[in-house]
Amino acid sequence: MTQQGVRWAAEQVLALAPDAASRKAGSKLGTSGPWSEAGCSNEGAVWGLCRGSGSKPYRTVVDTTGPAYQCSCPSRKFPCKHALGLLLLWSDPQGPVALGGGERAPDWARTWLAGRAERTVKKKAATVTPAGSEAARRRAEQRGERVSAGATELEQRLEDLLRGGLAAAEQSGYSLWEETAARMVDAQAPGLAARVRELGAIPGSGPGWPVRLLEETSLLYLLVRARGRQAELPAELSSVVGARLGLPVRAEGPPLRDTWLVLAQYDTADARLTTRRAWLQGTGSGRTALVLSYGAAGRAPELTLPAGLAVEAELTWFPTGAGWRAELGERFGAPAAPLSRPTGVDVTEALGRYGRAVREDPWAPHCPVTLGPVIPAPLPDGRGWQLAAPDGSAALPLSATAVANQGLWRLLSLSGGAPLTVFGECGHRGFTPLAAWVEGDEAVVSLS
Repeated sequence: MTQQGVRWAAEQVLALAPDAASRKAGSKLGTSGPWSEAGCSNEGAVWGLCRGSGSKPYRTVVDTTGPAYQCSCPSRKFPCKHALGLLLLWSDPQGPVALGGGERAPDWARTWLAGRAERTVKKKAATVTPAGSEAARRRAEQRGERVSAGATELEQRLEDLLRGGLAAAEQSGYSLWEETAARMVDAQAPGLAARVRELGAIPGSGPGWPVRLLEETSLLYLLVRARGRQAELPAELSSVVGARLGLPVRAEGPPLRDTWLVLAQYDTADARLTTRRAWLQGTGSGRTALVLSYGAAGRAPELTLPAGLAVEAELTWFPTGAGWRAELGERFGAPAAPLSRPTGVDVTEALGRYGRAVREDPWAPHCPVTLGPVIPAPLPDGRGWQLAAPDGSAALPLSATAVANQGLWRLLSLSGGAPLTVFGECGHRGFTPLAAWVEGDEAVVSLS
């Protein structure tokens, strides 16, 4: 079966939805009833006309090789419910949309597909101003001076906090931290601003916050002190410091072409930005990569990589310190069902990988790990959950974030007391599972 000849499972389609309401609405449109026309081509394009509230049906087209979506409806969500419904219609083996039917797309669909292809070509051909130009060099120097001044100011504020006692952090409230974060933005150090905002949220995070605040304050203090001596640091550690400060970095080096299994995808949002994180692992190289994409506040990012599928593509990595981050380059064909899954490692190896990650980057909050076989089980004190080896010889506690997430119950249901393999982020606060699968069943269940 070719890459274009693989239907996505309904679960993989619904995983693309930006929210629960879209999943529910898309499911209702995943039948032939609302669609007056629907079809697909061998190149991975799916299109349809869906009846809506207006006098004219909504024109919806999906390029599954992206995937990318276009719909004439007024929704600001991405993908909209009509795109989800169309993909669900296509995913049904008994549905009216023939798999790889080779049908000719209507003019309106072909116009959008041609425009998308043209934009892709122009993007590849676009030239970038050389970083070594004199103007760029002066801008870099000016920014470096601002960042250094901001780091010095933050260092003084952290010292004042520790001298006055951590209780002052709770009394002063979040406004002090927000003002400090704004100062770091002015200093063109977004990495420092983000960490300062995280500090501001800790005093209201529940019991044990003074310990957590001291931990994060110490890491932030280490970072600003490292900025002051960055010129003396080894090249790789200096690169880590620059990335953690938020200095601009670019993907560099030759791209690596492989078939990349999409292990997990999830969104985080704040008042300014929606960030989508996708974890990939090469089936040939074994390398793990984190692909980031962004959308405006309240809107899902455009790039979507369906969890559980594999895509042949080129990836280019960012310098050390960017946290496994890579840039997605050219893709070759549509996402397809993978032929294999990663093999899990035991608890000792998982902890060893995190230790090596911290050795290279002291500010790394976690590292990606495929753990297994393990069984989810309650902690001995009953105050949380853990992933334990089948023989009970070792276990990793789940993070508080994982315990509070509804994905925990999907994990327990999938296991049913039997061993499974779990992919997630292993850090000093525990293991956060993002996806899991059981032996003999190739379906990847998203837990994020």
